[in-house]
Amino acid sequence: MEEKVILVNENDEQIGLMEKIEAHEKALLHRAFSVFVYNDKNEVMIQQRALSKYHSPGLWTNTCCSHQKEGETNVEAGKRRLMEEMGFQTDLKEVTSFIYKAPFDNGLSEHEYDYILVGHYNEEPKINPDEVASWKWMSLEDIKKDMNNHPEKYTAWFKIIFDKYYNFIS
Repeated sequence: MEEKVILVNENDEQIGLMEKIEAHEKALLHRAFSVFVYNDKNEVMIQQRALSKYHSPGLWTNTCCSHQKEGETNVEAGKRRLMEEMGFQTDLKEVTSFIYKAPFDNGLSEHEYDYILVGHYNEEPKINPDEVASWKWMSLEDIKKDMNNHPEKYTAWFKIIFDKYYNFIS
């Protein structure tokens, strides 16, 4: 079954549906979400993408991110994907949104109206090895420092959304 994304305008009004790969080939604006899960030490759970992923394999990124399905709220989508990738559930809260564009290493591009969702969890995830190679907890400051020193270790979109999110909460 092909996965469709929700095409939107700059006001996040739905203007259509398109197969995910086609939207990424054409760099069309579509709805997405990015989840940041914190523990009691105020560290963020980040994941290393599975080596089998079709873009950005083996790179580090936020707890999880994906695209909403038609009719799904941002929080419902975030909870669904958190379970699919990281194997746990937690309450999520929408904190901000913005539009960004990021190229992939394979010629595709993200052009997303992205919602940042934040949650809290202290356990170990039960990662899906088809999606995730590894995970760890890091403070925002350590992520920022490591990202500056080793940008090649992080996904193109995480570098953009982390900066926007970090500036939003600072």
